[in-house]
Amino acid sequence: MDITPRQLEIIEAAGKILTTSGVSGLTIKNLAKEMQFSESAIYRHFKSKEDIIIAMLNYLADNIDKRLSNLAKSADPEAQLKSLFREQFRFFSENPHFVVAVFSDGLMEESQLINQNFLKLMNVKIKNLMPVIMEGQQKGIFTNAITTDELMHIIMGTFKLQMFKWRIANFEFDIKRSGDNMVQSILTLIKKA
Repeated sequence: MDITPRQLEIIEAAGKILTTSGVSGLTIKNLAKEMQFSESAIYRHFKSKEDIIIAMLNYLADNIDKRLSNLAKSADPEAQLKSLFREQFRFFSENPHFVVAVFSDGLMEESQLINQNFLKLMNVKIKNLMPVIMEGQQKGIFTNAITTDELMHIIMGTFKLQMFKWRIANFEFDIKRSGDNMVQSILTLIKKA
């Protein structure tokens, strides 16, 4: 996805508005005010609020895919799992306005096109997590009592809950430390005894 530096600024400002005001507060007028632009300047880069949200989701999907795909591969699936999540927690601790895009109330009700882009984002996460879980199961490190799909859903759901708690707490606790604890707890549950 090609995105200009100005478009990225707009996307980041939109994420900040979503954080403070929710979906109803994300208007072109409020965005222009936040950025100290004219509304027409925003429209030169995006046709609508929907386009901004879709660009945000696409940017996130591409960013996550690049970051996670470029992580050093380890022979140890446990180390890989820790590495994947540490990278995610690092990124979101530095960019909390992007957490809001994923958890913003009402965002998924905005349009079918936005929902399709949420699905794309979810599939990128699955693409990077599934092989690690499968390898861990094949090597006898992770339990086979639960299917790979079910393990993936449990892990992704736990991650989403952790990020939701962080957002509700207004980003006031150390998500990296809390995230490491979460990953260690997941490993305790899924590792073969």
